[in-house]
Amino acid sequence: MYIDLVVLIILMIVVVMFFKRFSSFVFFVAIFDILLRILTFIKNNIGLPDVSALIGKYIPTGILGIIGKYTSGALESILSWAYVIIMSIFLFYICKIFFKKKKI
Repeated sequence: MYIDLVVLIILMIVVVMFFKRFSSFVFFVAIFDILLRILTFIKNNIGLPDVSALIGKYIPTGILGIIGKYTSGALESILSWAYVIIMSIFLFYICKIFFKKKKI
């Protein structure tokens, strides 16, 4: 099933088409990955086996999980490093916003 990959690609295309800024793309990737990680945390720590099984079956662990599931070899390494670079840019944007907004 390529549903998770298709959903990720469609959402990325929609973000690029509507917002047309690189920062919007970076924020989307980070928000999507954080959402997947929160759902994975819920899956691992909830006491309901049916909900855990449902989340485990249909929701990937994160963007790196999607990359690892559908690629291998050099392409996986390239996409993984691209993910790390995008998350580093996200960290830069967040720090820039944090220090710009300081009011203490």
